[in-house]
Amino acid sequence: MKRWWKRAGMLLALLVIIYVGVKPDILIGKPGIKAESAVLMDLSTGKILMDYNGSMEMAPAGISKLMTELLVMEAVMNGEARWDDAVNVSQYASSVGGTQLALKQGEKFTVQELFQTMAVYSANDAAVALAEHIGGTEQSFVQMMNEKSSEIGMSTDTVFRNSTGLSEKQLGPNRPDVIQGQTVMTATDACRLAQYLIENYPEVLQVSSQTQVSMHQKGIYMSNTNWMLSSIGGPYAYDGNDGLKTGYDPLTGYHFVGTAERDGKRLISVVFGTESRESRFNETRKLLNYGFSGSKN
Repeated sequence: MKRWWKRAGMLLALLVIIYVGVKPDILIGKPGIKAESAVLMDLSTGKILMDYNGSMEMAPAGISKLMTELLVMEAVMNGEARWDDAVNVSQYASSVGGTQLALKQGEKFTVQELFQTMAVYSANDAAVALAEHIGGTEQSFVQMMNEKSSEIGMSTDTVFRNSTGLSEKQLGPNRPDVIQGQTVMTATDACRLAQYLIENYPEVLQVSSQTQVSMHQKGIYMSNTNWMLSSIGGPYAYDGNDGLKTGYDPLTGYHFVGTAERDGKRLISVVFGTESRESRFNETRKLLNYGFSGSKN
């Protein structure tokens, strides 16, 4: 009996020595994620730190607006559009469902106003109005989305069908007949898209990190749907988080593409298909904690 206790004590001592002698992150196992798929990337190296069903296709809802954001910013950079351009709200844009600003047909807003409300509040009517302004029609804009997807290395498993990520039923009674089908995306492709967006248009984080945006013409204020912003505070805030995009689909659940930076290290996390809006942030926290290997929350 004494020998058994002696051996157990030696084993315990050995484990303590190992724990003290190695880096803490080596001892941190990959977290169990309660989601349909999840991906974690180190932005500086492009290395995928965790991949759980990352190649599975899902309806991403508002996550697809990251591509809409990219094309708008690219158009402005190329001189094809200006932030102060007046954008006309069409009948179609005014009648889309989901999260929206109740924009009325014939109203005019600047590209910047619509971009901010789309990026921060995920407004679908703003997204359609921008798509029509940049592409001429949403159909042409969608073609641009898919071409850009291929150009930046996203897989053929991701296919854009509209500028919002909404299902056909949610696009409203004035949806053009040519806009059909459901947008699908993989978590890995969503991570690649966020990577490209941040690397080429880092100013997007200045927009996505705003806690609130306003439309002075309508006298309304919209709060950011990203509850992990460190500037918001509260139970879901995460030190270093400054973007990017939430999404929700009635069939596939709640999604979030997030990013956070600590001590010069930036991570991109993707969580697709959680059961509640809160759980997408809880699961993201697990990913980021794993990536930062013990950084303080």
